[in-house]
Amino acid sequence: MSLDRASREKLVRALAEAVIQHADELTSLDQAIGDGDHGLNMKRGFEAVLATLPGLADKSLPEMLKSIGMTLVMKVGGASGPLVGTFFMELGKALPEQPTRADLVAATDMAINAVKARGRSEAGQKTLLDVLVPVHAVLAAGGDATAIAAEAMQAADRTMPMLAIRGRASFLGERSIGHMDPGSRSASLLIDAAIKALEFEARS
Repeated sequence: MSLDRASREKLVRALAEAVIQHADELTSLDQAIGDGDHGLNMKRGFEAVLATLPGLADKSLPEMLKSIGMTLVMKVGGASGPLVGTFFMELGKALPEQPTRADLVAATDMAINAVKARGRSEAGQKTLLDVLVPVHAVLAAGGDATAIAAEAMQAADRTMPMLAIRGRASFLGERSIGHMDPGSRSASLLIDAAIKALEFEARS
């Protein structure tokens, strides 16, 4: 997967626009089981990322991803900034400049493990990991763009019947059941946007 400068900028804009355009939805989801600030915080973070263009896209893919992660850690409040920021930073650290599919599978695994460590959480606890982990499994199994995007959306939906174990939603106990996890929804939006922007090909 070789990304020229125009493709890198297209990717950044797609990621940011996916979050910004769905900020109200993310806020509504978070009002149900959290602080109600997830949409606003994520919007603020990705607006800050957009503000670093066009210079951001001049960087190599790994350096660009690390920069996105650092910006999100600094600008996004709550639990989401450190977790989403960590994912981007670790992905950037692990990827070569022109990654193959195998590189992407390995780097995503490393980034997910970093998120687990940062949040002291695992899949099944109603967090963004409940999207990242199953999507990684589809990617590793050779799934095509349609399958990966579909799994991201379905995985977010599957957080609705879950009991929240980590994060602010865990304070609600059983009242967290029946609501989609906001972090999982934002993760699914980012994955879908990335796939569409990259015109993802299921080839190594």
